[in-house]
Amino acid sequence: MTVDGADGAETVLRSVVEPGIAVFIINRPASRNAVDLPTAELIGAAMADLDDDPRFAVGVLTGAGGCFSAGMDLKAFAATGQRPSLPGRGFAGFTERPPAKPLIAAVEGWALGGGLEMALACDLIVASTTARFGLPEVTRGLAARGGGAFRLPRRLPYALAMEAVLTGQPILASRAAHYGLINRLVPQGSALESACELARTIAANAPLSVRASKQVVLRSADWPLDECFERQQEHFEPVFASADAAEGAAAFREKRPPRWTGR
Repeated sequence: MTVDGADGAETVLRSVVEPGIAVFIINRPASRNAVDLPTAELIGAAMADLDDDPRFAVGVLTGAGGCFSAGMDLKAFAATGQRPSLPGRGFAGFTERPPAKPLIAAVEGWALGGGLEMALACDLIVASTTARFGLPEVTRGLAARGGGAFRLPRRLPYALAMEAVLTGQPILASRAAHYGLINRLVPQGSALESACELARTIAANAPLSVRASKQVVLRSADWPLDECFERQQEHFEPVFASADAAEGAAAFREKRPPRWTGR
């Protein structure tokens, strides 16, 4: 599955690939899908819609024209001084507050600066062999304030992350895969298709279980070890008391697929 796209009025597109999965496409290929303020507002609205729309269990974020995103639109920034960041939501409308539902980045080509920060704000990354990941802000007199400076060291070894931040040089997809930055490394042109396959697997699971599990994985990074079991209770107790928990057990007993209701 590929996304060609074309520059036009709609700089963010939504495609429903199949039930439960929403694909969001940054559609500014002539600018390597760089994000200006109007595009950030549209991405932020798309992420809010993902959480609010009960039809969707998983989101996939990608870019048109064989490139994920070159990050902040420097031409727009130079011309107007506007930053493509929303109060309380951060760069591109979601790096500071990602959606509660799982979000997968499907990366072809460049994921630079804010582009990498968007990918890091996603829960999973599927990348093609053409992908390049980098934080070049220091080469432009800027800084990776969209989460890259602290998220990248949590996903890569310290030395490699520090080198990427201080030099601004990109990391090849093969090296990113070797060190665990990405979940799946796939042939050129197939990142979106592979991301949708991964999304399909997630969407088949109980939505309450998935969302609660995501929150515990994210929040527990700084929990004291002796408090982890207690702190996870607020997320997991409603799951065990849900109708879906009863349905999952019944489906297992009756040897049939479960019918989730999200309640």
